Amino acid sequence: MKYSEARQGRIFVLRLEHGETVHQVVENFASDREITAAALIAVGGADTGSTLVVGPEDGGARPVTPMERILDNVCEIAGVGTLFPDETGAPMLHMHMACGREDKTTTGCIRSGVVTWQVMEIVLIELLDTPGRRLMEPDLGFKLLDPRPKAQ
Repeated sequence: MKYSEARQGRIFVLRLEHGETVHQVVENFASDREITAAALIAVGGADTGSTLVVGPEDGGARPVTPMERILDNVCEIAGVGTLFPDETGAPMLHMHMACGREDKTTTGCIRSGVVTWQVMEIVLIELLDTPGRRLMEPDLGFKLLDPRPKAQ
């Protein structure tokens, strides 16, 4: 386990509008307000054609080859995530959503592009005094959270 401590900062309540891509809006919002780290919760709707990363093709393969699922209809969503800077300092959202309609639910990472259907509500809780950052893990082929100070 790797860890660090953080303090709670500002809390923002966002309403995303129809057609907005979730990770782009959140990352731009964070950049504009100099938010470097946050925890997020989301509720609302995802539009037809939104794309989720739904798992690796083979859990033992390195680097990981992701699988994607495109939503074939409008869905209700519930999501949770974190935001930390990458190695360049740019905010990078990592959020997973459960997207459901009737008795079918698809759950996965929104990084490939989840688009808001009508409205999505997000509560963003800023985290202060955390050294966390997302760094490339060459073995896996994607950026992972390293919560430790650089010297650790």
